Amino acid sequence: MSNHADGRDTRWVAHRAKRRRELVEAALRAIRRHGPTVGMDDISAEAGTSKTVVYRHFGDRTGLYAAVVEAVDQRILDSLGAATAGRDATAENPLAIVASMVDAFLLLVEKDPDIYRFVVTRPLVDGPVEDDPVAGLSDRIGDQIARALEAHLRRQGRDSACATTWGHGLIGFVRAAADHWLSTDLARSRSDLVADVTSLFAPALAGPSPSAYATPTDARPQTADPRKVDQ
Repeated sequence: MSNHADGRDTRWVAHRAKRRRELVEAALRAIRRHGPTVGMDDISAEAGTSKTVVYRHFGDRTGLYAAVVEAVDQRILDSLGAATAGRDATAENPLAIVASMVDAFLLLVEKDPDIYRFVVTRPLVDGPVEDDPVAGLSDRIGDQIARALEAHLRRQGRDSACATTWGHGLIGFVRAAADHWLSTDLARSRSDLVADVTSLFAPALAGPSPSAYATPTDARPQTADPRKVDQ
């Protein structure tokens, strides 16, 4: 009896997971059809079901939004991974890996601008979101870029301590550039935008260790001694 019940539970869990994926795909289609300001009525109609059913699987609109961001998150990470797959592990220039990853990110923005706008503008979310999925998305992409930079810097015999700072800083920079790019209706070509980003980071990636630019201790601003003020 217990084994039979466990089997039914397993099938039910698998069915619910499959149904959630189908509803997320329906939401993505609705966003592409109606734009980033899509509503729950549009999404449920695209899914061929009622809003009640959608809420049953995601809890509320924020739950559905988080599930959509998770799906987009995975697609971006897969694309970034594919951009670096098969590259020469002994390559001396990490700029090539950065250019490939930036291009992979911007390609998704170019192909699915309304999906990107939906993710960053949060039309289904009415208030603050606990465990912000967009921040989580940026963190995971930043971590992936940082790992690639760290590996390449180490192969070059350089200090890799800066990889985390560069990886997360780069994704923040690219996101800001992508937002502006969308506001201009993609007026500049993607290849030019990739060149803009990589040319800015090229000196750091090709130059000496970041420690070479550290501010000398004797050149840092000194805090005034409060005992000597107004004397």
